[in-house]
Amino acid sequence: MSSKESCRIELRTAIRQLSDRCLYSSSKWAAEQLVGIEQDPAKFTPANTRFHRGSSSIRRRFRTNDVASTPPAGVSYVSTPVMEEDEIVDGDFYLLAKSYFDCREYRRAAHVLRDQMGKKSVFLRCYALYLAGEKRKEEEMIELEGPLGKTDAVNRELVSLERELSTLRKNGTIDPFGLYLYGIVLKEKGSENLARSVLVESVNSYPWNWDAWLKLQSLCTTVDILNNHSLNNHWMKDFFLASAYQELRMHNESLAKYEYLQGTFSFSNYIQAQIAKAQYNLREFETVEVIFEELLRNDPYRVEDMDMYSNVLYAKECFSALSYLAHRVFLTDKYRPESCCIIGNYYSLKGQHEKSVLYFKRALKLDKNFLSAWTLMGHEYVEMKNTPAAVDAYRRAIDINSCDYRAWYGLGQAYEMMGMRFYALHYFRKSVFLQPNDSRLWIAMAKCYETDQLHMLEEAIKCYKRAVSCNDREAIALHQLAKLLQELGRSDEAAFYYKKDLERMEDEEREGPNMVEALLFLAQHCRNQKRFEEAEVYCTRLMDYTGPEKETAKSLLRGMRTAQSNFPSMDVEHFPP
Repeated sequence: MSSKESCRIELRTAIRQLSDRCLYSSSKWAAEQLVGIEQDPAKFTPANTRFHRGSSSIRRRFRTNDVASTPPAGVSYVSTPVMEEDEIVDGDFYLLAKSYFDCREYRRAAHVLRDQMGKKSVFLRCYALYLAGEKRKEEEMIELEGPLGKTDAVNRELVSLERELSTLRKNGTIDPFGLYLYGIVLKEKGSENLARSVLVESVNSYPWNWDAWLKLQSLCTTVDILNNHSLNNHWMKDFFLASAYQELRMHNESLAKYEYLQGTFSFSNYIQAQIAKAQYNLREFETVEVIFEELLRNDPYRVEDMDMYSNVLYAKECFSALSYLAHRVFLTDKYRPESCCIIGNYYSLKGQHEKSVLYFKRALKLDKNFLSAWTLMGHEYVEMKNTPAAVDAYRRAIDINSCDYRAWYGLGQAYEMMGMRFYALHYFRKSVFLQPNDSRLWIAMAKCYETDQLHMLEEAIKCYKRAVSCNDREAIALHQLAKLLQELGRSDEAAFYYKKDLERMEDEEREGPNMVEALLFLAQHCRNQKRFEEAEVYCTRLMDYTGPEKETAKSLLRGMRTAQSNFPSMDVEHFPP
Protein backbone atom coordinates (compact mmCIF):
# COMPACT_ATOMS: atom_id res chain seq x y z
CA MET A 1 0.00 0.00 0.00
CA SER A 2 1.36 3.46 -0.91
CA SER A 3 2.27 6.00 1.75
CA LYS A 4 -0.49 8.33 0.52
CA GLU A 5 -3.15 5.66 0.61
CA SER A 6 -2.22 4.56 4.14
CA CYS A 7 -2.33 8.18 5.32
CA ARG A 8 -5.80 8.52 3.78
CA ILE A 9 -7.12 5.45 5.56
CA GLU A 10 -5.66 6.53 8.90
CA LEU A 11 -7.04 10.05 8.62
CA ARG A 12 -10.55 8.94 7.64
CA THR A 13 -10.72 6.70 10.70
CA ALA A 14 -9.23 9.38 12.94
CA ILE A 15 -11.74 12.02 11.79
CA ARG A 16 -14.65 9.80 12.84
CA GLN A 17 -13.07 8.93 16.19
CA LEU A 18 -12.11 12.52 17.03
CA SER A 19 -15.53 13.87 16.08
CA ASP A 20 -17.19 11.15 18.14
CA ARG A 21 -15.23 12.39 21.19
CA CYS A 22 -16.13 16.04 20.51
CA LEU A 23 -12.51 16.93 19.67
CA TYR A 24 -13.66 19.01 16.74
CA SER A 25 -10.53 21.12 16.36
CA SER A 26 -8.36 18.03 15.85
CA SER A 27 -11.02 16.52 13.60
CA LYS A 28 -11.04 19.64 11.40
CA TRP A 29 -7.25 19.64 11.20
CA ALA A 30 -7.21 15.97 10.19
CA ALA A 31 -9.88 16.58 7.53
CA GLU A 32 -7.87 19.45 6.06
CA GLN A 33 -4.82 17.21 5.76
CA LEU A 34 -6.97 14.46 4.21
CA VAL A 35 -8.06 16.66 1.32
CA GLY A 36 -4.50 17.99 1.11
CA ILE A 37 -3.24 14.58 -0.05
CA GLU A 38 -2.71 14.55 -3.80
CA GLN A 39 -5.45 12.50 -5.38
CA ASP A 40 -4.80 9.49 -7.57
CA PRO A 41 -5.56 10.72 -11.15
CA ALA A 42 -7.18 7.39 -11.93
CA LYS A 43 -9.73 7.97 -9.18
CA PHE A 44 -10.61 11.57 -10.05
CA THR A 45 -14.28 12.39 -10.22
CA PRO A 46 -16.01 15.75 -10.79
CA ALA A 47 -16.88 15.77 -7.08
CA ASN A 48 -13.30 15.84 -5.88
CA THR A 49 -11.47 17.73 -8.60
CA ARG A 50 -12.24 21.00 -6.85
CA PHE A 51 -9.46 20.11 -4.40
CA HIS A 52 -6.94 19.62 -7.16
CA ARG A 53 -4.89 22.67 -8.12
CA GLY A 54 -3.15 23.29 -11.38
CA SER A 55 0.48 23.71 -12.31
CA SER A 56 0.52 27.24 -10.90
CA SER A 57 0.40 25.88 -7.35
CA ILE A 58 2.69 27.53 -4.83
CA ARG A 59 4.01 24.10 -4.06
CA ARG A 60 5.66 24.10 -7.47
CA ARG A 61 6.79 27.69 -7.18
CA PHE A 62 8.48 27.65 -3.82
CA ARG A 63 9.65 24.12 -3.14
CA THR A 64 13.41 23.92 -3.41
CA ASN A 65 13.61 20.17 -3.97
CA ASP A 66 11.38 17.54 -5.47
CA VAL A 67 10.38 15.57 -2.39
CA ALA A 68 9.40 11.93 -2.62
CA SER A 69 6.10 10.84 -1.15
CA THR A 70 7.60 7.88 0.67
CA PRO A 71 10.12 8.01 3.50
CA PRO A 72 13.79 8.17 2.41
CA ALA A 73 15.99 5.13 2.59
CA GLY A 74 16.67 4.04 6.15
CA VAL A 75 13.51 5.67 7.55
CA SER A 76 10.40 3.64 8.24
CA TYR A 77 7.24 4.89 9.89
CA VAL A 78 5.71 2.79 12.64
CA SER A 79 2.26 1.34 12.17
CA THR A 80 -0.11 2.45 14.93
CA PRO A 81 -3.05 0.10 15.46
CA VAL A 82 -6.49 1.66 15.18
CA MET A 83 -8.27 1.89 18.53
CA GLU A 84 -11.13 -0.46 19.17
CA GLU A 85 -14.34 1.19 20.32
CA ASP A 86 -15.73 -0.08 23.61
CA GLU A 87 -19.17 1.54 23.73
CA ILE A 88 -21.74 -1.23 23.50
CA VAL A 89 -23.63 -1.17 26.80
CA ASP A 90 -23.74 2.56 27.41
CA GLY A 91 -24.02 3.72 23.78
CA ASP A 92 -27.44 5.37 24.15
CA PHE A 93 -26.36 7.36 27.19
CA TYR A 94 -23.26 8.43 25.30
CA LEU A 95 -25.32 9.73 22.38
CA LEU A 96 -27.50 11.77 24.75
CA ALA A 97 -24.45 13.16 26.57
CA LYS A 98 -22.79 14.05 23.27
CA SER A 99 -25.91 15.94 22.22
CA TYR A 100 -25.84 17.94 25.45
CA PHE A 101 -22.11 18.55 24.98
CA ASP A 102 -22.63 19.88 21.46
CA CYS A 103 -25.23 22.29 22.90
CA ARG A 104 -22.59 23.48 25.42
CA GLU A 105 -24.54 21.98 28.34
CA TYR A 106 -21.40 20.50 29.84
CA ARG A 107 -22.54 19.69 33.37
CA ARG A 108 -25.67 18.07 32.01
CA ALA A 109 -23.56 15.90 29.72
CA ALA A 110 -21.31 14.88 32.62
CA HIS A 111 -24.33 14.01 34.77
CA VAL A 112 -25.77 11.66 32.13
CA LEU A 113 -22.51 9.69 32.08
CA ARG A 114 -22.00 9.56 35.85
CA ASP A 115 -22.54 5.77 36.04
CA GLN A 116 -21.04 4.79 32.66
CA MET A 117 -17.64 3.07 32.91
CA GLY A 118 -16.62 2.71 29.24
CA LYS A 119 -13.39 4.52 28.36
CA LYS A 120 -15.13 6.72 25.82
CA SER A 121 -17.82 7.71 28.32
CA VAL A 122 -15.27 8.38 31.07
CA PHE A 123 -13.33 10.66 28.73
CA LEU A 124 -16.38 12.63 27.62
CA ARG A 125 -17.60 13.00 31.22
CA CYS A 126 -14.20 14.30 32.38
CA TYR A 127 -13.83 16.51 29.33
CA ALA A 128 -17.30 17.98 29.91
CA LEU A 129 -16.41 18.72 33.55
CA TYR A 130 -13.16 20.37 32.48
CA LEU A 131 -14.96 22.63 29.99
CA ALA A 132 -17.67 23.41 32.55
CA GLY A 133 -14.90 24.56 34.89
CA GLU A 134 -13.35 26.64 32.13
CA LYS A 135 -16.70 28.22 31.34
CA ARG A 136 -17.23 29.16 34.98
CA LYS A 137 -13.68 30.51 35.21
CA GLU A 138 -14.32 32.82 32.25
CA GLU A 139 -17.53 34.04 33.87
CA GLU A 140 -15.67 34.82 37.10
CA MET A 141 -12.97 36.65 35.19
CA ILE A 142 -15.61 38.92 33.66
CA GLU A 143 -17.35 39.43 37.02
CA LEU A 144 -14.19 39.96 39.10
CA GLU A 145 -11.86 41.55 36.57
CA GLY A 146 -9.32 43.84 38.21
CA PRO A 147 -8.06 47.22 36.99
CA LEU A 148 -5.39 45.63 34.79
CA GLY A 149 -7.70 42.94 33.46
CA LYS A 150 -6.26 40.24 35.73
CA THR A 151 -8.03 37.99 38.21
CA ASP A 152 -7.23 34.98 40.36
CA ALA A 153 -10.05 32.89 38.88
CA VAL A 154 -9.20 29.19 38.45
CA ASN A 155 -10.86 26.11 37.05
CA ARG A 156 -12.33 24.49 40.17
CA GLU A 157 -12.62 21.08 38.51
CA LEU A 158 -8.87 20.56 38.12
CA VAL A 159 -8.25 18.98 41.54
CA SER A 160 -10.95 16.31 41.24
CA LEU A 161 -10.06 15.62 37.61
CA GLU A 162 -6.38 15.19 38.45
CA ARG A 163 -7.26 12.73 41.21
CA GLU A 164 -9.55 10.64 39.00
CA LEU A 165 -7.35 10.61 35.90
CA SER A 166 -4.24 9.81 37.96
CA THR A 167 -6.01 6.76 39.43
CA LEU A 168 -7.14 5.60 35.99
CA ARG A 169 -3.59 5.89 34.66
CA LYS A 170 -2.15 3.91 37.58
CA ASN A 171 -4.76 1.20 37.04
CA GLY A 172 -4.06 1.04 33.31
CA THR A 173 -7.70 1.77 32.45
CA ILE A 174 -7.14 5.12 30.70
CA ASP A 175 -7.18 5.55 26.93
CA PRO A 176 -5.05 7.99 24.84
CA PHE A 177 -7.80 10.63 24.99
CA GLY A 178 -7.91 10.40 28.77
CA LEU A 179 -4.12 10.81 28.80
CA TYR A 180 -4.49 13.91 26.62
CA LEU A 181 -6.96 15.44 29.08
CA TYR A 182 -4.76 14.42 32.03
CA GLY A 183 -1.84 16.22 30.35
CA ILE A 184 -3.93 19.38 30.02
CA VAL A 185 -4.91 19.26 33.69
CA LEU A 186 -1.29 18.71 34.80
CA LYS A 187 -0.07 21.59 32.62
CA GLU A 188 -2.61 23.98 34.11
CA LYS A 189 -1.63 22.91 37.62
CA GLY A 190 2.04 23.57 36.87
CA SER A 191 3.28 19.94 36.79
CA GLU A 192 5.05 20.39 33.48
CA ASN A 193 7.45 17.43 33.60
CA LEU A 194 4.70 14.93 34.35
CA ALA A 195 2.44 16.64 31.79
CA ARG A 196 5.08 16.11 29.10
CA SER A 197 5.43 12.42 29.98
CA VAL A 198 1.66 11.89 29.91
CA LEU A 199 1.23 13.71 26.59
CA VAL A 200 4.05 11.67 25.04
CA GLU A 201 2.18 8.53 26.13
CA SER A 202 -0.97 9.89 24.53
CA VAL A 203 0.53 10.75 21.12
CA ASN A 204 2.50 7.51 20.96
CA SER A 205 -0.70 5.55 21.58
CA TYR A 206 -2.91 7.67 19.31
CA PRO A 207 -0.86 9.97 17.03
CA TRP A 208 -3.76 11.58 15.11
CA ASN A 209 -4.95 13.93 17.89
CA TRP A 210 -3.34 17.19 16.74
CA ASP A 211 -4.46 19.06 19.86
CA ALA A 212 -2.40 16.66 21.99
CA TRP A 213 0.67 17.44 19.88
CA LEU A 214 0.04 21.17 20.29
CA LYS A 215 -0.20 20.83 24.07
CA LEU A 216 3.08 18.91 24.07
CA GLN A 217 4.63 21.57 21.85
CA SER A 218 3.65 24.32 24.31
CA LEU A 219 5.70 22.49 26.95
CA CYS A 220 8.79 22.15 24.72
CA THR A 221 10.34 25.53 25.47
CA THR A 222 13.91 24.55 24.51
CA VAL A 223 15.54 22.36 21.88
CA ASP A 224 16.94 20.09 24.62
CA ILE A 225 13.45 19.43 26.00
CA LEU A 226 12.16 18.76 22.47
CA ASN A 227 14.92 16.27 21.70
CA ASN A 228 14.51 14.50 25.04
CA HIS A 229 11.15 12.92 24.11
CA SER A 230 10.90 9.29 22.98
CA LEU A 231 8.36 9.71 20.19
CA ASN A 232 7.32 6.98 17.81
CA ASN A 233 8.41 7.61 14.22
CA HIS A 234 4.91 8.20 12.87
CA TRP A 235 4.32 10.71 10.07
CA MET A 236 2.42 12.91 12.55
CA LYS A 237 5.73 13.38 14.36
CA ASP A 238 6.99 15.27 11.29
CA PHE A 239 4.07 17.71 11.56
CA PHE A 240 4.83 18.13 15.25
CA LEU A 241 8.56 18.75 14.73
CA ALA A 242 7.89 21.24 11.93
CA SER A 243 5.54 23.19 14.19
CA ALA A 244 7.85 22.92 17.22
CA TYR A 245 10.84 24.15 15.20
CA GLN A 246 8.75 27.15 14.20
CA GLU A 247 8.01 28.03 17.83
CA LEU A 248 11.67 27.54 18.76
CA ARG A 249 12.66 29.99 16.00
CA MET A 250 14.38 27.28 13.93
CA HIS A 251 12.70 28.55 10.79
CA ASN A 252 14.94 26.95 8.17
CA GLU A 253 14.59 23.54 9.84
CA SER A 254 10.83 24.06 9.96
CA LEU A 255 10.72 24.91 6.26
CA ALA A 256 12.69 21.79 5.41
CA LYS A 257 10.20 19.62 7.34
CA TYR A 258 7.18 21.20 5.67
CA GLU A 259 8.73 20.81 2.22
CA TYR A 260 9.29 17.13 3.02
CA LEU A 261 5.65 16.73 4.13
CA GLN A 262 4.48 18.31 0.88
CA GLY A 263 5.61 15.14 -0.86
CA THR A 264 2.47 13.48 0.55
CA PHE A 265 0.25 16.42 1.52
CA SER A 266 0.82 18.30 -1.72
CA PHE A 267 -2.25 20.53 -1.50
CA SER A 268 -2.55 21.12 2.24
CA ASN A 269 -3.59 24.70 2.97
CA TYR A 270 -2.31 24.21 6.52
CA ILE A 271 1.22 23.45 5.28
CA GLN A 272 1.15 26.43 2.92
CA ALA A 273 0.09 28.71 5.78
CA GLN A 274 2.89 27.37 7.98
CA ILE A 275 5.43 27.90 5.21
CA ALA A 276 4.15 31.48 4.96
CA LYS A 277 4.59 31.86 8.71
CA ALA A 278 8.20 30.66 8.54
CA GLN A 279 8.93 32.98 5.61
CA TYR A 280 7.28 35.82 7.55
CA ASN A 281 9.64 35.23 10.46
CA LEU A 282 12.53 35.24 7.99
CA ARG A 283 11.13 38.57 6.69
CA GLU A 284 10.64 37.24 3.15
CA PHE A 285 7.56 39.39 2.69
CA GLU A 286 7.32 39.05 -1.10
CA THR A 287 7.13 35.27 -0.80
CA VAL A 288 4.61 35.49 2.04
CA GLU A 289 2.34 37.78 0.05
CA VAL A 290 2.25 35.43 -2.94
CA ILE A 291 1.50 32.41 -0.73
CA PHE A 292 -1.41 34.14 0.99
CA GLU A 293 -2.84 35.34 -2.33
CA GLU A 294 -2.83 31.73 -3.52
CA LEU A 295 -4.40 30.54 -0.24
CA LEU A 296 -7.24 33.03 -0.63
CA ARG A 297 -7.85 31.90 -4.20
CA ASN A 298 -8.12 28.28 -3.05
CA ASP A 299 -10.04 29.04 0.18
CA PRO A 300 -11.76 32.44 -0.28
CA TYR A 301 -13.55 32.36 3.09
CA ARG A 302 -10.45 31.58 5.12
CA VAL A 303 -9.90 33.81 8.16
CA GLU A 304 -7.34 31.70 10.02
CA ASP A 305 -3.78 33.11 9.72
CA MET A 306 -5.00 36.09 7.65
CA ASP A 307 -3.98 38.47 10.44
CA MET A 308 -0.37 37.59 9.56
CA TYR A 309 -1.08 38.49 5.94
CA SER A 310 -2.43 41.83 7.13
CA ASN A 311 0.83 42.43 9.04
CA VAL A 312 2.75 41.95 5.78
CA LEU A 313 0.46 44.35 3.90
CA TYR A 314 0.81 46.84 6.75
CA ALA A 315 4.63 46.61 6.70
CA LYS A 316 4.65 47.11 2.91
CA GLU A 317 2.09 49.94 3.23
CA CYS A 318 -0.20 48.24 0.69
CA PHE A 319 -3.22 50.34 1.61
CA SER A 320 -5.63 49.13 -1.09
CA ALA A 321 -4.81 45.43 -0.55
CA LEU A 322 -5.22 45.77 3.22
CA SER A 323 -8.49 47.61 2.73
CA TYR A 324 -9.77 44.82 0.48
CA LEU A 325 -8.68 42.13 2.96
CA ALA A 326 -10.36 43.94 5.88
CA HIS A 327 -13.61 44.26 3.90
CA ARG A 328 -13.41 40.59 2.93
CA VAL A 329 -12.98 39.19 6.45
CA PHE A 330 -15.61 41.60 7.78
CA LEU A 331 -18.16 40.07 5.41
CA THR A 332 -16.95 36.51 6.12
CA ASP A 333 -16.89 36.57 9.93
CA LYS A 334 -16.45 39.90 11.67
CA TYR A 335 -16.59 38.32 15.15
CA ARG A 336 -13.30 36.48 14.88
CA PRO A 337 -10.22 37.85 16.69
CA GLU A 338 -8.25 37.55 13.43
CA SER A 339 -10.83 39.71 11.64
CA CYS A 340 -10.68 42.36 14.36
CA CYS A 341 -6.88 42.48 14.17
CA ILE A 342 -6.98 42.86 10.38
CA ILE A 343 -9.44 45.75 10.67
CA GLY A 344 -7.30 47.21 13.47
CA ASN A 345 -4.25 47.13 11.17
CA TYR A 346 -6.30 48.84 8.47
CA TYR A 347 -7.21 51.75 10.75
CA SER A 348 -3.65 51.93 12.06
CA LEU A 349 -2.30 52.33 8.53
CA LYS A 350 -4.82 55.14 8.03
CA GLY A 351 -3.43 56.82 11.17
CA GLN A 352 -6.69 56.37 13.11
CA HIS A 353 -5.01 54.87 16.18
CA GLU A 354 -7.95 55.28 18.59
CA LYS A 355 -10.21 53.32 16.26
CA SER A 356 -7.48 50.74 15.77
CA VAL A 357 -7.23 50.21 19.55
CA LEU A 358 -11.00 49.74 19.67
CA TYR A 359 -10.78 46.78 17.28
CA PHE A 360 -7.83 45.21 19.09
CA LYS A 361 -9.85 45.41 22.32
CA ARG A 362 -12.74 43.76 20.51
CA ALA A 363 -10.41 40.93 19.46
CA LEU A 364 -9.40 40.45 23.10
CA LYS A 365 -13.02 40.30 24.21
CA LEU A 366 -13.46 37.41 21.80
CA ASP A 367 -10.22 35.71 22.90
CA LYS A 368 -8.33 37.29 25.78
CA ASN A 369 -5.28 35.11 24.99
CA PHE A 370 -5.01 36.21 21.37
CA LEU A 371 -1.34 37.19 21.40
CA SER A 372 -1.20 39.39 18.30
CA ALA A 373 -3.95 41.66 19.60
CA TRP A 374 -2.03 42.50 22.80
CA THR A 375 1.18 43.20 20.89
CA LEU A 376 -0.47 45.26 18.17
CA MET A 377 -2.46 47.22 20.73
CA GLY A 378 0.82 48.00 22.50
CA HIS A 379 2.21 49.37 19.22
CA GLU A 380 -0.84 51.62 18.87
CA TYR A 381 -0.43 52.97 22.40
CA VAL A 382 3.20 53.77 21.57
CA GLU A 383 2.00 55.75 18.54
CA MET A 384 -0.47 57.56 20.80
CA LYS A 385 2.36 58.30 23.33
CA ASN A 386 0.37 56.42 26.00
CA THR A 387 3.38 54.55 27.38
CA PRO A 388 1.77 53.14 30.59
CA ALA A 389 -0.99 51.48 28.52
CA ALA A 390 1.60 50.25 26.02
CA VAL A 391 3.72 48.70 28.77
CA ASP A 392 0.67 46.93 30.22
CA ALA A 393 -0.34 45.55 26.80
CA TYR A 394 3.17 44.25 26.09
CA ARG A 395 3.38 42.64 29.54
CA ARG A 396 0.08 40.87 28.95
CA ALA A 397 1.48 39.52 25.68
CA ILE A 398 4.57 38.23 27.50
CA ASP A 399 2.37 36.57 30.14
CA ILE A 400 0.73 34.60 27.31
CA ASN A 401 3.97 33.79 25.48
CA SER A 402 7.30 34.73 27.01
CA CYS A 403 8.99 33.94 23.67
CA ASP A 404 7.20 36.72 21.77
CA TYR A 405 10.13 38.89 20.72
CA ARG A 406 7.81 41.65 19.42
CA ALA A 407 6.45 42.25 22.92
CA TRP A 408 9.95 42.46 24.43
CA TYR A 409 10.96 44.84 21.64
CA GLY A 410 7.85 46.93 22.28
CA LEU A 411 8.70 47.14 25.98
CA GLY A 412 12.17 48.37 25.04
CA GLN A 413 10.68 51.08 22.85
CA ALA A 414 8.23 52.15 25.57
CA TYR A 415 10.91 52.45 28.25
CA GLU A 416 13.17 54.29 25.83
CA MET A 417 10.38 56.82 25.27
CA MET A 418 10.25 57.30 29.04
CA GLY A 419 14.02 57.92 29.13
CA MET A 420 14.72 54.74 31.12
CA ARG A 421 17.60 53.49 28.96
CA PHE A 422 18.85 50.68 31.21
CA TYR A 423 15.38 49.12 31.34
CA ALA A 424 15.05 49.59 27.57
CA LEU A 425 18.41 47.90 27.01
CA HIS A 426 17.32 44.91 29.11
CA TYR A 427 14.21 44.40 26.99
CA PHE A 428 16.06 44.91 23.70
CA ARG A 429 18.53 42.23 24.79
CA LYS A 430 15.65 39.84 25.45
CA SER A 431 14.20 40.52 22.01
CA VAL A 432 17.49 39.90 20.12
CA PHE A 433 18.05 36.71 22.11
CA LEU A 434 14.68 35.44 20.89
CA GLN A 435 15.01 36.75 17.31
CA PRO A 436 18.73 37.13 16.55
CA ASN A 437 18.21 37.45 12.77
CA ASP A 438 16.10 40.63 12.84
CA SER A 439 18.20 43.67 11.97
CA ARG A 440 15.64 46.11 13.42
CA LEU A 441 16.20 44.77 16.93
CA TRP A 442 19.98 45.13 16.69
CA ILE A 443 19.61 48.68 15.37
CA ALA A 444 17.28 49.61 18.24
CA MET A 445 19.76 48.23 20.76
CA ALA A 446 22.65 50.04 19.06
CA LYS A 447 20.81 53.37 19.27
CA CYS A 448 20.13 52.70 22.95
CA TYR A 449 23.86 52.13 23.54
CA GLU A 450 24.60 55.41 21.70
CA THR A 451 22.49 57.57 24.04
CA ASP A 452 24.22 59.98 26.44
CA GLN A 453 22.89 58.01 29.40
CA LEU A 454 24.75 54.84 28.35
CA HIS A 455 27.37 56.04 25.83
CA MET A 456 28.65 52.50 25.22
CA LEU A 457 29.85 53.13 21.68
CA GLU A 458 31.88 49.94 21.20
CA GLU A 459 28.78 47.91 22.06
CA ALA A 460 26.78 50.04 19.63
CA ILE A 461 29.30 49.25 16.88
CA LYS A 462 28.96 45.51 17.56
CA CYS A 463 25.18 45.80 17.31
CA TYR A 464 25.31 47.70 14.03
CA LYS A 465 27.67 45.07 12.61
CA ARG A 466 25.23 42.32 13.61
CA ALA A 467 22.41 44.27 11.95
CA VAL A 468 24.47 44.51 8.74
CA SER A 469 25.06 40.75 8.79
CA CYS A 470 21.29 40.20 9.24
CA ASN A 471 20.45 41.68 5.83
CA ASP A 472 19.24 45.10 6.95
CA ARG A 473 16.46 45.70 4.42
CA GLU A 474 15.85 49.29 5.51
CA ALA A 475 19.56 50.11 4.86
CA ILE A 476 19.89 51.89 8.22
CA ALA A 477 22.70 49.95 9.89
CA LEU A 478 25.43 50.51 7.28
CA HIS A 479 25.06 54.27 7.31
CA GLN A 480 24.75 54.54 11.09
CA LEU A 481 27.80 52.31 11.58
CA ALA A 482 29.90 54.35 9.15
CA LYS A 483 28.79 57.60 10.78
CA LEU A 484 29.63 56.35 14.29
CA LEU A 485 33.08 55.14 13.20
CA GLN A 486 33.68 58.52 11.56
CA GLU A 487 32.80 60.31 14.82
CA LEU A 488 35.26 58.08 16.70
CA GLY A 489 38.05 59.00 14.24
CA ARG A 490 38.33 55.47 12.81
CA SER A 491 38.49 56.73 9.23
CA ASP A 492 39.59 53.56 7.44
CA GLU A 493 36.76 51.50 8.95
CA ALA A 494 34.28 54.31 8.32
CA ALA A 495 35.39 54.49 4.66
CA PHE A 496 34.86 50.75 4.27
CA TYR A 497 31.25 50.93 5.48
CA TYR A 498 30.48 54.20 3.64
CA LYS A 499 31.67 52.52 0.45
CA LYS A 500 29.47 49.46 1.09
CA ASP A 501 26.52 51.78 1.80
CA LEU A 502 27.20 53.71 -1.40
CA GLU A 503 27.35 50.51 -3.45
CA ARG A 504 24.05 49.38 -1.98
CA MET A 505 22.35 52.69 -2.74
CA GLU A 506 23.65 52.50 -6.32
CA ASP A 507 22.32 48.94 -6.71
CA GLU A 508 18.92 50.00 -5.38
CA GLU A 509 19.01 53.26 -7.37
CA ARG A 510 18.38 55.34 -4.26
CA GLU A 511 19.30 59.01 -3.87
CA GLY A 512 19.20 61.23 -0.82
CA PRO A 513 21.20 62.81 1.99
CA ASN A 514 22.86 59.50 2.90
CA MET A 515 24.44 59.31 -0.54
CA VAL A 516 25.69 62.88 -0.31
CA GLU A 517 27.16 62.21 3.13
CA ALA A 518 28.91 59.05 1.89
CA LEU A 519 30.34 60.81 -1.20
CA LEU A 520 31.62 63.75 0.87
CA PHE A 521 33.35 61.54 3.43
CA LEU A 522 34.89 59.25 0.80
CA ALA A 523 36.14 62.26 -1.23
CA GLN A 524 37.80 63.78 1.85
CA HIS A 525 39.17 60.41 3.03
CA CYS A 526 40.72 59.62 -0.36
CA ARG A 527 42.17 63.16 -0.55
CA ASN A 528 43.79 62.68 2.88
CA GLN A 529 45.15 59.28 1.75
CA LYS A 530 46.65 60.95 -1.37
CA ARG A 531 44.39 58.82 -3.60
CA PHE A 532 43.60 61.82 -5.79
CA GLU A 533 42.09 60.02 -8.78
CA GLU A 534 39.56 58.21 -6.60
CA ALA A 535 38.80 61.44 -4.73
CA GLU A 536 38.20 63.20 -8.06
CA VAL A 537 35.55 60.58 -8.97
CA TYR A 538 33.61 61.26 -5.77
CA CYS A 539 33.96 65.04 -6.17
CA THR A 540 32.75 64.86 -9.75
CA ARG A 541 29.62 63.03 -8.61
CA LEU A 542 29.03 65.68 -5.96
CA MET A 543 29.06 68.36 -8.68
CA ASP A 544 25.69 66.98 -9.85
CA TYR A 545 24.03 68.24 -6.67
CA THR A 546 22.88 71.83 -6.15
CA GLY A 547 23.40 72.25 -2.39
CA PRO A 548 26.46 73.28 -0.37
CA GLU A 549 28.06 69.92 -1.14
CA LYS A 550 28.77 71.23 -4.66
CA GLU A 551 30.89 74.09 -3.30
CA THR A 552 32.65 71.68 -0.97
CA ALA A 553 33.51 69.45 -3.94
CA LYS A 554 34.90 72.45 -5.86
CA SER A 555 37.03 73.41 -2.87
CA LEU A 556 38.38 69.86 -2.59
CA LEU A 557 39.25 69.79 -6.27
CA ARG A 558 41.13 73.11 -6.01
CA GLY A 559 43.01 71.88 -2.97
CA MET A 560 44.04 68.67 -4.69
CA ARG A 561 45.20 70.60 -7.77
CA THR A 562 47.36 72.81 -5.60
CA ALA A 563 48.77 69.91 -3.56
CA GLN A 564 49.64 67.82 -6.60
CA SER A 565 51.36 70.01 -9.19
CA ASN A 566 51.79 67.19 -11.73
CA PHE A 567 48.16 66.09 -11.40
CA PRO A 568 46.25 66.34 -14.72
CA SER A 569 44.49 69.65 -15.22
CA MET A 570 41.16 69.91 -13.47
CA ASP A 571 39.98 73.43 -14.37
CA VAL A 572 36.98 73.96 -12.10
CA GLU A 573 35.83 76.76 -14.42
CA HIS A 574 34.78 74.03 -16.83
CA PHE A 575 32.19 72.89 -14.28
CA PRO A 576 28.86 74.68 -14.35
CA PRO A 577 28.43 77.27 -11.55
